[in-house]
Amino acid sequence: MSFFVSSVGMGRGGNLGGLAGADAHCQALAAAAGRGAATWRAYLSTQGPGAVHARDRIGTGPWYNARGQVIARSVAELHGDTLEQARIGNFIGIEHGLDERGQTVPYLIPDTEHDILTGSQLDGRAYPDTDVDRTCSNWTSDAAGTLPPGPPPDPFPAGAPSARVGHSDKGNVVPSWNSSHQTPGCSEANLRAIGGRGRLYCFAVN
Repeated sequence: MSFFVSSVGMGRGGNLGGLAGADAHCQALAAAAGRGAATWRAYLSTQGPGAVHARDRIGTGPWYNARGQVIARSVAELHGDTLEQARIGNFIGIEHGLDERGQTVPYLIPDTEHDILTGSQLDGRAYPDTDVDRTCSNWTSDAAGTLPPGPPPDPFPAGAPSARVGHSDKGNVVPSWNSSHQTPGCSEANLRAIGGRGRLYCFAVN
C-alpha cells in the first residue's frame, strides 16, 4: 500500500496543524495499518508566499491502494498532464479510492464522506490567488463560515474561510478527484454539512 484515503479526519475541521500535522496524521494511520516504515505525505497545497503544490510533495509513484490495485504510475498520470493521460485518467474512485484498511469511502447521500481536503487546482498545484481562501488559512483554521445552507457559491466570496476539496468517488457525481468545490467554512460542522469529515489523500513518498 502506498496510497489511501484517510479513514478519519482529525476532528478539527480545516485546522490540521499545517502540513506537518496533516503528514503526521497520514503517518499514524499508515502505521496502524502496518505501513509505518514508509514516509507518508498528505496531498495538500498551501497559498501565498512560498506556496506548496500538492503534486510536488507526494513522491514519484507508482502508488497502490490497500488491495494492491494501481492508482497511478506517476505524478503526470495521476493528474493527466498529457492529453493521453487525461483521457485514461487515474484510478481514484469508488472501487479503488480506499482507506488504509481497504474500506470504501461512504459515497451515498445522506451519509457521503466523499469530500477530501486538497486546497488544489486540477493539476495539483496551489491556487495563485490569495483573496479567496482555498486552504483554511494553510490548514491552521477551523473558523466557521457564515454562508447560508446549500452548495457554496461560485465564485466564492473573498475573505471567507474555506477549503478546496475533491471527490473520492470521481465519476459518480463530478469528474474531479482533487478540485471539485469550496467548503462553506472551515469548522468541522461546515465540512460535515456538505459531505465531508476532513479526510485526506495520503501518499507514500518512498
